Amino acid sequence: MGIDISTMDVCTSQLNYGPGSETALATIRRVLEGPFNFIDAKGEYWQGAEGERCIGRAISEAGGLPDGFVLTRSVGPALALDFSGDGIVRAVEASLQRLGLDLLPLVLLRQPEEFSFESATARSGPLATLVRLRDQGLINHLGIAGGPIDLQLKYLQTDAFDAVISYVPYNLLDRAAEPLIQNTVSREVAFVNAAPLTGRLLLDGTGRSTQGMNRERVPARLERSDKMRLICAAYGIPLAAAALQFSTLDPRVASTIVGASTPSQADFVTDLAQWRIPSGVWDDLLDLVEESEPAISCRDDVIPTTDPLPCEDQGVSFPAAVSH
Repeated sequence: MGIDISTMDVCTSQLNYGPGSETALATIRRVLEGPFNFIDAKGEYWQGAEGERCIGRAISEAGGLPDGFVLTRSVGPALALDFSGDGIVRAVEASLQRLGLDLLPLVLLRQPEEFSFESATARSGPLATLVRLRDQGLINHLGIAGGPIDLQLKYLQTDAFDAVISYVPYNLLDRAAEPLIQNTVSREVAFVNAAPLTGRLLLDGTGRSTQGMNRERVPARLERSDKMRLICAAYGIPLAAAALQFSTLDPRVASTIVGASTPSQADFVTDLAQWRIPSGVWDDLLDLVEESEPAISCRDDVIPTTDPLPCEDQGVSFPAAVSH
């Protein structure tokens, strides 16, 4: 299970914390404690170089990355002025220095729809450069993050990738990513689900939000989410706990990522992941899942961002830690 910290600067600003604040550092420290094993930092998306230095400080304080822990660094036109092979080499070397690491666990080719497949896969182009850096031992794994399913499948055909971070929904209400999951499993590529909550529609306390990854809020989907919320309420279970575990309990999903910006949000995600859910709840929920409409095409309907948790001052009730 992982945390996306790319929205940390936005949330800490809303909570009147300054960039590079102790809150950001405390959040990263908390994530490194577990049970998380994945941080999606998205490179310059979060406070640029200062964000990576903050992560590097937390890693140093922890005595290094925990065994098996995955930390991402992304490359793409939106993340650097120079998206050439040489530019990627410089970006990787700079990240290694800021993070205090000898190799980057996972480097992502992010938002591939922003550049042509031909330019990305050209000789001495971005993908060839990343493969070379992996061969040299500066990168452990390569992944692709975002983009329409058809485009992600096209990149997977190159056999260059070890992981996919998908923002195409896979959750209780929308299983549009199913074809991508099946393809990654057949290729023994890790599938990372970054859309377990349908934006905030499955998150308790946010109601019928029109915000989030899927812009379309069809009546049937809203009705199903209401039914699911009632099923969970009858057992005293947050719908968000079932939504998160629908992903984390799927053996085909290597990791599930939720956006979090404070230590309390990391605790909140931990509680949701550990909530005990009776089999009867799953029976009722999965009946509704099976009745859902065929997976919608998300080609033009996906905002490439991880499902975020709202800041604590936005009227969301964060439950206390649960007993187990």
